[in-house]
Order: sequence, then C-alpha cells, then structure tokens
Amino acid sequence: MKKIIVISAPSGTGKSTLCEEIRRKKPQIKFSVSCTTRPKRDYEIEGVNYYFLTDDEFMEKVGNDEFVEYEEVHGYYYGTLKNILRDAIISEELMLFDVDVNGAMSIKKKYPKNTLTVFILPPSIEDLMIRLINRGTDSKEIINKRLERTNKEMKFKDKFDTFMINDDLSSAIEKLNEIITNQNKGVVYGS
Repeated sequence: MKKIIVISAPSGTGKSTLCEEIRRKKPQIKFSVSCTTRPKRDYEIEGVNYYFLTDDEFMEKVGNDEFVEYEEVHGYYYGTLKNILRDAIISEELMLFDVDVNGAMSIKKKYPKNTLTVFILPPSIEDLMIRLINRGTDSKEIINKRLERTNKEMKFKDKFDTFMINDDLSSAIEKLNEIITNQNKGVVYGS
C-alpha cells in the first residue's frame, strides 16, 4: 500500500479544492503543508494552506537541504519539506500532497515504492481560463503565464500513475476518493 498520495494539476484545475474535500471525507489522511514565497490570499491560513516564507527564509532552507523538491513557479518559490515525507513513511500514515508536476515527479522518483501520483485535468483550456478569471486572484498577465505553463504541464499526464478530469466537482471528488480507496485495497489504476 502506498502511503504518499501526490495530487498535481495545472493552476486553476481545482486540485486544492479536491484535496480539501478528500481531507473531509478521509480525516485519517494527513496533509503535507508546502512552503511558498507567494503572498497569502485572504482565505488562507498560515500552517494550514502553506507556510508563507520570505525569499531569504526559503533560500536558507534550500541551503540547508531541507526540501525534497522545490521550484520557482510564476515568480514565487514552492517547496516540500523532507521531514514531512520522512515522518509519513516512518509512521506509515497516509499523506496527501498538493504539488506541481515537477514536484510530483521528484517525489515519485525519490520514493517510488511509497507514492501514488494522480494528475487532474481541466475539461478544456477554455474552461480553465474561465476558472482562472473567475477566481479573481490573479492579474491578466499572471493568468496568461499560468495558461502558458498549463501546456507544458499537460505533457506530464502520462508520467502519472493515473489521471482524471475535473469537469464536475462532486463527481471528481467521488472519483478521487475511489482512486485513493481502491489503491489502498491493492487495486492499481492505469492511465
């Protein structure tokens, strides 16, 4: 049974919402809180959604080799702390990760026997653009950067253990819940 469940998707696809819903359905799953240098959004809580760091604090952790993976995305740094992964493996607890595609591939490469990777697809690029605009958190320039990155991220889909489309939130929650539940019963999903 894989203890590390890594969810990844292009920005605006709904992976954070899906992860929150899975945490409600499966409270026994722990959630890995990543570090970031991006500004905190109004609804976010320090230590729950992210650890919000300054660039200097983040780079100090990089220098101390504290991240299993980190990356600059849209001008901000994001990273997953090694100790969180190590603790999940040692304690044999299920741990849910919400990371970008490069982070997902790094975790999978370093912990292949322990990791299930799931890629979330938007119904279409047009739908994704509407979601990003309606979210109201980014400028037009940032939205365009996110959409550019989406094309690169979509090429990673087949490197994940499985993928699914988030075209209807309630259906997507059920599908992701099914993937996690069946994986932990020994059922392996293919792409």
